[in-house]
Amino acid sequence: MPLRTRLALLTAGLTAVTCLTAAGPAQAHTSHTSHTSHACSPSVSIDRFSDALDKTTYEDTFVGNFSALAVDSDGSLAALSDRSSLFRLDARTLKPRSVLPLTDETGAALDSEGLVVDRDGTRLVTSETEPSVRRYSRTGTILDRLPVPDDLRVTPAGRAQPNGTFEGLTLLPGGRTLVASMEYPLSGDSADTVRFQTWDRHRGHFRLGRQFAYRTDPGLGVSEIQATPDGRLLVLERGFTSGVGNTVRLYLADPRHAMKKTLLTDLATCPPLGATAKQPQPNPLLDNIEAMTITGRTKNTLKLLLASDDNQNPTQTTRFYYLRVRTTPFS
Repeated sequence: MPLRTRLALLTAGLTAVTCLTAAGPAQAHTSHTSHTSHACSPSVSIDRFSDALDKTTYEDTFVGNFSALAVDSDGSLAALSDRSSLFRLDARTLKPRSVLPLTDETGAALDSEGLVVDRDGTRLVTSETEPSVRRYSRTGTILDRLPVPDDLRVTPAGRAQPNGTFEGLTLLPGGRTLVASMEYPLSGDSADTVRFQTWDRHRGHFRLGRQFAYRTDPGLGVSEIQATPDGRLLVLERGFTSGVGNTVRLYLADPRHAMKKTLLTDLATCPPLGATAKQPQPNPLLDNIEAMTITGRTKNTLKLLLASDDNQNPTQTTRFYYLRVRTTPFS
């Protein structure tokens, strides 16, 4: 893409910023109290959580380090580990059914963070290393690699900081536009502004599209995004403070309206439901939440599944969270 065109797209995206205010079921924790007691906010409630997969293995592969989730065409869950493993999980029990190693073109492991299961069953997977977006077959064969703007490449090739690039990935309704979210700002950008890069599908391939600017809360980065049925974005912002714990907030943002965002909930306000934490947390329910997918919907409610990345660390937990999110009616 010519430099003048890239600069024009970037300027349009940055101008759009709006300043804003913020393995089994037996191990799953479920409360039998009233639905009201499960409210995190007027918009979000938590049904239950599960630690069923914490510190487990499957076929000699550590089950954890989850950075992304997606619902597969057969109804199972695709769960992406940032250690280059793609698991297929039973949607009801979370029990692993298969695991697929993913690599780059040279056979090297990925720092895999974002996942989309496309309509043809192929997997779109991001890696933070370069960063990159690759298309894989169901068997793990690389089919394609999407173009990435030079500015978004990790320094010194670009202006992105290591371990701060493509953390989230989603397809907008209709499947024609792919969106990847940077986790942290580029060098030279405002400290509270991260880039969302899009690609437009054309004759079976994705071409570079518009870029948007999204304003985060102070000290937080974007850990995941998920498109809603009406074209808005659920945005998960996350941060960590030593001795205090994690901050995890769920926003609804609209790319059609300058990425204006609305706070749905701060997960610290959710009832703990008997959860325990292995390190200090504002709420023992919290951990390093990185993964998010929509598993179902009614007219005004989305069923949302979140998962934490335990970093294979004994002081962290692989935990799944079952939420209900109420927003304004979907078209």
